[in-house]
Amino acid sequence: MQWIAIVFALVAGAANPFQSGSNAALKTQLAQPLWATLWVYATGLLGVLLLQAFLREPLPSSAQTSSVPWWAWTGGLISIIATVVGLMLAQKLGSGVFTGISITASVIVSILLDHFGLIGMRPHTASPMRLLGGALMVCGVWLVARF
Repeated sequence: MQWIAIVFALVAGAANPFQSGSNAALKTQLAQPLWATLWVYATGLLGVLLLQAFLREPLPSSAQTSSVPWWAWTGGLISIIATVVGLMLAQKLGSGVFTGISITASVIVSILLDHFGLIGMRPHTASPMRLLGGALMVCGVWLVARF
């Protein structure tokens, strides 16, 4: 069953540069990064509402929502940062460099979050091999940027 999760992760990763490119094109045409960001989230909201109408998932209970840690509600705000930065830099840096930097930064921060068991992550030691993996990603992005 884990191979299905891997396939979905690959699809999500492959969609990332397309999202950066389409968002950057939207920003270029609208000439306003915040309006482009608003449009990105409005269409995303519409997509989720349509999916919800199809799947008919029940609303969470008040007990469920009241037990959510405060920081878990910040994901949407944090994603605005990633979206606006992508709108501003994806075309300037190029898809390969921008996506490489974004993913490499995500992996390095994820290694730290895992190591310290932060934000609900199961602790996973930042072993020398995991740290080497992060360092090799930095080298890979440098190669993509250089050549």
